[in-house]
Amino acid sequence: MKRLIPLVFIALGAFPAMAEDTTPTAAEQLFATAAETDLRQFVWTNRPIVVFADSPADPKYIEQVALLRARAEDLLERDVVVLLDTDPDARSELRQKLRPRGYMMALIDKDGDVMQRKPFPWDVREITRSIDKTPTRQQELRGAAQPEG
Repeated sequence: MKRLIPLVFIALGAFPAMAEDTTPTAAEQLFATAAETDLRQFVWTNRPIVVFADSPADPKYIEQVALLRARAEDLLERDVVVLLDTDPDARSELRQKLRPRGYMMALIDKDGDVMQRKPFPWDVREITRSIDKTPTRQQELRGAAQPEG
């Protein structure tokens, strides 16, 4: 019986650890579907990256999503939101505006201008370099470096 009591306490202590953490991960915060998305909602708040493909099984699409997930924190730091569209038949507003042909990744700045269009997967390192060169990002960095007071 004495041996059973510690086991009971260990088992009871394990239940909180088994409770599911509902806090979204960085990658979950980063991604959204493009179906009902209007780019105007992101002007001056986020930098959308729109990833198009004709199918979710497209190897370029799969590679791009994996690259973005691997460094989600770097993208969130730059106010990026990733919009995914793999249904050309839906003719979403984003497809009509950006007119992809098969796979395409588009990087859009906070002012709503398309900064880059790529017909192949692009590494997050290159994406963040491109973002960091923009006047909007430079201004953000200068503003963050200013002392409060």
